[in-house]
Amino acid sequence: MLKTITTSLAALLLCYTSLSTAEELVLKADAPKNYTVKEGDTLWDISGMYLSKPWLWPQLWKLNPQVDNPNLIYPGDVLSLSFDDDGNPVLEVNEDANVVKISPDTSAPVAEAEVTASEESTEMSRPEGYKKLSPQQRKTMKSTKAVTTLPLKMIRPFLTYEQALSESDINKLPYVLGANDQVKNSIKEHVLYVRGELELGASYGIYRKGKAYIDPQSEDLLGYETILVATAKVFRPGSKENNEPASVQVIDVKQEIRQGDKLLPAADGQSLPAFFVMKKPEKSIEGVIIDTTSDLREFSKWDIVVLNKGLIDDVAPGHMFSIYRNSPAVVDTKRGPVYLTDASKYEKMTGGIDGEVLQMPKEKIGNLMVFKVSDRVSFAIVTGTRQPIRVGDLIGDI
Repeated sequence: MLKTITTSLAALLLCYTSLSTAEELVLKADAPKNYTVKEGDTLWDISGMYLSKPWLWPQLWKLNPQVDNPNLIYPGDVLSLSFDDDGNPVLEVNEDANVVKISPDTSAPVAEAEVTASEESTEMSRPEGYKKLSPQQRKTMKSTKAVTTLPLKMIRPFLTYEQALSESDINKLPYVLGANDQVKNSIKEHVLYVRGELELGASYGIYRKGKAYIDPQSEDLLGYETILVATAKVFRPGSKENNEPASVQVIDVKQEIRQGDKLLPAADGQSLPAFFVMKKPEKSIEGVIIDTTSDLREFSKWDIVVLNKGLIDDVAPGHMFSIYRNSPAVVDTKRGPVYLTDASKYEKMTGGIDGEVLQMPKEKIGNLMVFKVSDRVSFAIVTGTRQPIRVGDLIGDI
């Protein structure tokens, strides 16, 4: 089972509109005309207030993908809903709503006043040297931390550490030779010696090969789970030429480290994506949920799952999929329709069920977003459910 580590990630949404795959935007009946962004909001939550299909947020937000620094959303921003010349809904930050009037003496917001004739006469009768203090404008203070696409602290460990590798890839990795003490299981603060050349000062994850990921449809081996057992930092890089092992200081231990455990660079600060783009795949892709981080039989929103589709299937980070489940098959017998699962073991083995087996339609039960992709598998986060999700559930067009 995949392991989770509590940490955080500020990954931001970069949105764009693709004319070839654009869908019609349908606003919710109770979509707010104005909304003030709060701490803890996510872009998925906000888009869900306005759209029944939150993954169409890029069309509602309408940011230009060519802009290097898009107008990100921050707590304190006021979002205003309007319509363009073609009648399409548009959501944007209302900069005017972030400006309030303050009185000079109390700093309390005040309304802009109109000057009346009586005020003009009062002004003329005031003593010489009197200076009128007028209300001023100021911008409300906003958080400097932009709103994330999803509660991404939940997926940071998987972006930084979790892998799905082939056996040949695992066999090529540097591995633990031993420690500065003659122990079989190393612990925190031990020095480890590693066969291979490492990057001086870099952080590494120490892994053990876990269970195999098997495609339930083709029965192909897709790769292996890599179980994170510890993290370490390099203080001697090692040299293959001089046959010198690398040296690392153990920083954190999840399980006892063993001789032969493998090392992989931590992705932190190296290859973490800065932006996620919620979008439909350009082609129809169907697959299966083959694993989850949950130890429970059923799981729900914000759980992490593993799919049997990856780079070779053109899956990419940000791809949105619907989750489906096949309805139970029915046998239409002379006695009346019965579920196939209600047949006896003997009937199932001999095919002696006296009726026609009918496969019922599959029904949508949730959505998910892919955030990390390997060659033949990918990691995704469940964004919504209509009923609990299970390993074996299907994924398909959103």
